[in-house]
Amino acid sequence: METSITVKIICGLLALLAIIRLLGKKELSQITPFDFVYLLILGGLVEESVYDDKVTVWQVLYSVTLWAVLIYSIEKIVQRFDKTRPVIKGEPTIIINEGELDIDALQKNDLESEQLRTMLRQQGIFTISEVKYAILETSGQLSVLKHEQSSPVTADMLSINPKETSIAHLVIDEGKVQHKVLDMIEKDENWLRTQLGKLGYDDISKIYYAEWSETDGFTIHGVKND
Repeated sequence: METSITVKIICGLLALLAIIRLLGKKELSQITPFDFVYLLILGGLVEESVYDDKVTVWQVLYSVTLWAVLIYSIEKIVQRFDKTRPVIKGEPTIIINEGELDIDALQKNDLESEQLRTMLRQQGIFTISEVKYAILETSGQLSVLKHEQSSPVTADMLSINPKETSIAHLVIDEGKVQHKVLDMIEKDENWLRTQLGKLGYDDISKIYYAEWSETDGFTIHGVKND
């Protein structure tokens, strides 16, 4: 029995290595959900068969080989026929276009405002106002192009004294006031309504996204018109 398990594990390992090679020279961050699923299923096939006495080594090899051939065929189909790529592997989605947040794209990809902010912070961006374009890649990563005025230049190069910056806080999310955020910045809803009223926004429920920072004030997206 031990010999059978050993042979199955070795064969399974070699098969996994072969499938990983089929992915090409991708980083883990470049693996699409489709790639992840078929690797997961392959691992499940090997795991289920290792300790099952009724499953022979040849059956393991057949299952893994068949799965590998199917995956390889799909990869070649995607490479040969571009129209199949969006269906099988998905396609990038523009979330922010020319500085404007695309709410439909955000919702279509089941991406919440705070999730978007987290992805931006991971790239050193603490306010959406700095972003000119943001593209959600098929791997789930966010590619960002900043506005020209947000490009990383030094104050010495421009001979200026840059203004102070501060973190932007999400105060309205999908038309709802974020009371915990207001408490954190020592503000309240009355203050928020007053400040937005001065800017011409009287109905908070019509605002999809609003952030505020001490230095830059409000950045508002997705206002619904009557």
